[in-house]
Amino acid sequence: QVQLVESGGGLVQAGGSLRLSCAASRSTFSMDAIAWFRRASGKQREQVARITRDGTTNYADSVKGRFTISRDNAWRTVYLQMNSLKPEDTAVYYCSLAGNWGVAFGSWGQGTQVTVSS
Repeated sequence: QVQLVESGGGLVQAGGSLRLSCAASRSTFSMDAIAWFRRASGKQREQVARITRDGTTNYADSVKGRFTISRDNAWRTVYLQMNSLKPEDTAVYYCSLAGNWGVAFGSWGQGTQVTVSS
């Protein structure tokens, strides 16, 4: 089972940017997709972005046009570039192996906290 570790979170003012990283213990070339989810305090976990094996990307409406998911050529790291951040983007962000939209596989890691101040 591939292990994923998130990093890159922090405190940023509204309108700012952050880039999250999801480092895999081995290449994820054979995986259907890698996705980013987030969980705000008191809310359910929601998916924000996904990148498939063929490079197709999908985004939640709430982040479309502001977030960009990408991966490195070795398929070992997946990134989430977050621009024009809003206070409502505050959450713990997780990456996961994924299938169809909303479907995650494996266990969740510790995630990385993103806090956007107004």
